[in-house]
Amino acid sequence: MSAKSLASRLPEVRGKLLFGISLAPYTWLRVGGVADALFLPADEADLALFLAACPDDIPVFTMGAASNLLVRDGGIRGVVVRLGPVFAKISVDNNMVRAGAAALDKSVAKAAAKAGLSGLAFYAGIPGTIGGALRMNAGCYGHETIDYLREIVAIDRLGRRVIKSADEISFSYRHCDAPMDWIFTQAVFEGTPDDPTLVQARMDEITKKREASQPIRAKTGGSTFANPQDAKSWELIDAIGGRGRRVGGAQMSEKHCNFMINTGDASAADLENLGISIRKDVHEQRGVDLRWEIKRVGKKA
Repeated sequence: MSAKSLASRLPEVRGKLLFGISLAPYTWLRVGGVADALFLPADEADLALFLAACPDDIPVFTMGAASNLLVRDGGIRGVVVRLGPVFAKISVDNNMVRAGAAALDKSVAKAAAKAGLSGLAFYAGIPGTIGGALRMNAGCYGHETIDYLREIVAIDRLGRRVIKSADEISFSYRHCDAPMDWIFTQAVFEGTPDDPTLVQARMDEITKKREASQPIRAKTGGSTFANPQDAKSWELIDAIGGRGRRVGGAQMSEKHCNFMINTGDASAADLENLGISIRKDVHEQRGVDLRWEIKRVGKKA
């Protein structure tokens, strides 16, 4: 669909509605094609009105910090929604931390630490935003999002505001059963009162471990595959000789071989084909089916 044709079918917004925008600059892997349209809502009401009026046959996809996302070279059809700073506010009331879906995980950890609340320090080790953390039940170092989540707020595809307690939604390892058409806008977490200095020390330790073990300075997308039951993906990849493997400009990191990196000129196809080759060899040599943790979206070129 041409930009002019698509624009004529979309509702007026108070935010920004852009057409034919390359998504590569928005992703941590720095690859990906063009979005037919990119919508930056002014606020939650603007988002709700847009979704209520957007024709059902026009796909809508939400993109956060894209720290764990591979956008294929053919781009994304329909409308990509990206939440801006107005959705990144964080407030603390007693033991409760309310965070907008666009708030960086690390910022939430810092706000909780400053307020003297423990529990959310693990977010210092997770790149990305709270919206993504909710969608994939993000976690590390023995903690998961669901452990401290108490409430979520979302806008559904019909533009309705949905408020649910955490126990009304099923969460599992790197997965959330909330409908895929929900766009998360807020979350409420509960921490435990603690000494701010001690909480900050835990965050510093997590950050130090992450910097020592992960290629955080590279163009990467975080863990490529989820850990299978009773196994670690990086150990399986190492066992089949996957550390350092390359396909075009894509490489499995020498530092942490469950991380794919763009060495500079990788295409999305290079990265996806690298992951496919790793999955194939792990299955054939180790009898384990690795599940993608990186979300792959869009059309192939």
